This record gives sequence, C-alpha cells and structure tokens, in this order.
Amino acid sequence: MSERTVTISTPTGLHARPAAQFVKAAAAQPAKVTIAKAGGTAVPAASILAILGLQIEFGDVITLASSEENSEASVDALAEFLSTNLDA
Repeated sequence: MSERTVTISTPTGLHARPAAQFVKAAAAQPAKVTIAKAGGTAVPAASILAILGLQIEFGDVITLASSEENSEASVDALAEFLSTNLDA
C-alpha cells in the first residue's frame, strides 16, 4: 500500500477549478487513488463530487493512498501535484 500526506498549498483549497485539475490528474493515473482529510473518510480521487464534498481548504492536511500494485508512482505524482499552488 502506498500512502502520502500532503498539506494543501493552493490559497483557495480544492474548490472548482483546482479540484477539476486534480481530478483530471487523478483520472490519468494508472492506479486508483483515494484522498482523505485528516481523520476523515477516504473518497476516490478521480471523483469531482467526492472531492468537492471534502471541502478541502488551504493548509488542510490530506492523505493520498492506493492499495493497488505499483501504485507508488501514482500516489507520488498526485502528492507532488497537490503540493504546488494550483491557482498560479
């Protein structure tokens, strides 16, 4: 199982456009990845409704995880994606 913890760097959090960008990146990964806020329930990273439902804001700590084989690259790519400012 691959798992990474990331602090959200985008000032607006994962709302609207940044969420759509993240979902597109998650859908392009070969492994299915989940995302969860600290202490929350994990949801599919490739689901825009699920992502918006988490109400992820700037500075929130989230966990990306996947239990699929060879999922480390997918989790790493999404962690790197979220560690940048998507509003820039």
